[in-house]
Amino acid sequence: MTITPSFSLEDVAKAKMPFGKYKGRFLINLPEHYIVWYRNKGFPKGKLGDMMGLVYELQLNGLEDLVRKLMK
Repeated sequence: MTITPSFSLEDVAKAKMPFGKYKGRFLINLPEHYIVWYRNKGFPKGKLGDMMGLVYELQLNGLEDLVRKLMK
């Protein structure tokens, strides 16, 4: 079974945190400790949580620059 995300890397590059301490910051630029905290707590439901999960995986593997290049 293949799961197709409802967003693209371009969507992640444009996405900003809509609430909290880092409101307005691009998801890809959220501090790693914050993303890890959410990973342990549980990401929000829906598209935002899915994108934060991808950001977690990108940061874990040192691939944030893939998204940052799309921001330009």
